[in-house]
Amino acid sequence: MYRTRTCGDLRLADEGLVVTLAGWVQRTRKMGGMTFVDLRDRYGITQLVFNMEQDAALCEQANHLGREFVIQVTGTVRERSSKNANLPTGEIELIVSKLTVLNKALTPPFTIEEDTDGGDDLRMKYRYLDLRRAAVRRNLELRHKMAFEVRRYLDEQSFLEVETPVLVNSTPEGARDFVVPSRMNPGQFYALPQSPQTLKQLLMVSGFDRYFQIVKCFRDEDLRADRQPEFTQIDCEMSFVEQEDILNLFEGLIKHLFKTLRGIEMKEPLRRMTWQDAMKYYGSDKPDLRFGMPFVELMDVMKGHGFSVFDNAAYIGGICAKHAANYTRKQLDQLTEFVKRPQIGAKGMVYARVEADGHVKSSVDKFYTQEVLQQMKAAFDAEPGDLILILSGDDAMKTRKQLCELRLEMGNQLGLRDKDQFACLWVIDFPLFEWSEEDQRFYAMHHPFTSPNPEDIPLLDSDTGAVRANAYDMVINGVEVGGGSIRIHDSQLQDKMFKLLGFTEERAQQQFGFLMNAFKYGAPPHGGLAFGLDRLVSIFAGLDSIRDCIAFPKNNSGRDVMLDAPGELEPGQLEELSLKVELK
Repeated sequence: MYRTRTCGDLRLADEGLVVTLAGWVQRTRKMGGMTFVDLRDRYGITQLVFNMEQDAALCEQANHLGREFVIQVTGTVRERSSKNANLPTGEIELIVSKLTVLNKALTPPFTIEEDTDGGDDLRMKYRYLDLRRAAVRRNLELRHKMAFEVRRYLDEQSFLEVETPVLVNSTPEGARDFVVPSRMNPGQFYALPQSPQTLKQLLMVSGFDRYFQIVKCFRDEDLRADRQPEFTQIDCEMSFVEQEDILNLFEGLIKHLFKTLRGIEMKEPLRRMTWQDAMKYYGSDKPDLRFGMPFVELMDVMKGHGFSVFDNAAYIGGICAKHAANYTRKQLDQLTEFVKRPQIGAKGMVYARVEADGHVKSSVDKFYTQEVLQQMKAAFDAEPGDLILILSGDDAMKTRKQLCELRLEMGNQLGLRDKDQFACLWVIDFPLFEWSEEDQRFYAMHHPFTSPNPEDIPLLDSDTGAVRANAYDMVINGVEVGGGSIRIHDSQLQDKMFKLLGFTEERAQQQFGFLMNAFKYGAPPHGGLAFGLDRLVSIFAGLDSIRDCIAFPKNNSGRDVMLDAPGELEPGQLEELSLKVELK
């Protein structure tokens, strides 16, 4: 046996035991006639001790160990005289009697420590080394536990895990597909699935009334901190359900994960908010509710007093930052520059402080009487010591989005976005359609199989843009971690949906005929949702990016710098696939 115990499980109760360990050398330290080696494996670190007086040859052998050498040692467990409270094994050490070098190693290009000196690109190139770091390993362990608990919870709710194909047909609507040429069908292509959406609906038609799958999905789109070209979904679908059934069951899943993985018990029902309210009060369909600062509209209070910026605005709104009136002029100028950044696009910012005596001091004092400023203060329920920040613009939706960025920045600056605090909510009643000015047509806000709210079906012809979707998103800490909808199960309603979205009958039949035909054989009412496993793990782990909870992620350019992928094909491969590459 290479080892009888691991480097993470020895304790003071094991004193006197003779054990064999195997792992990687994390660091060595020489102190007089003693050499100390930290030996690491997946389970932890154990301190090894080599004594020159007891065995000079063995100690000399230890002195030649380099970082990341793979070694095997046998020795006796002893209580440490200088204990390390930061290590689970910090009360013991191993007095080594035998050392075997199993494999030497080159000096790694960065330190394999909790806080490494390696940059992102370097760590991605040597990801197999980065994965040895405890911080990354813990993320993957959390991912494993989450997937296990998801399966356990859903199995107890009578769900079946069913695998769906990875090679499917392309659907040009929505995000771009990754396509795969077919050698046996020259000139034709598969697509990698963006979601198993239609396939899981077919499973409902087939009578598998509770399906789930932890499934890889693929989208050829620009990358962000929470987006990768390939990602993992907890994909679910249920038959004979309404929206309330789905929200209750999957709210239970989220509560189960928080309880089992974070020790947080959520007894109260999760908050629900309509899309309209989310946009009105937070400027986002995924508001971060770990802190307050909802928007207050000020059109009635601030308009018509001679300040042209406000008088000509289509929207005036602001936030109240509690206990932030001590912001300096320099800090306020920096906030103004923040909202004027091109990616945010505001033209400026107005601020007002509530003084200790209740008076309001504003950057636009000359245009407003104290009486008007007091009305503004009352609109926010502001108190002495509070800071009011106001934006305006000629487009209400755009200005609210700018105000959203300002609110999040203030939340960061005031330390209100604690990664160990969690605010979960359901956002419901999304618009079913979104209008494209460029194309002069409606697009599906989610996908063309989303059912309209039953109350709004009469509006499909008369007021299409006002129709609400029977859809819902789960939001945690300002991140959309999942979403879904009740699906259309009536072929006539689905036909109408395709027509409203500009599909010809031929095109709808070509792309989705298999689903439409299946509906004719008795489709049950059904709905579902999908959670992003990568995003859930990153939130539970307190990460800013999903990359460190994925074993082998891509960089911001969609490249795997370790495998050097994507890459070019050999001419013979292209010929076999009947392909010719012409770069534009």
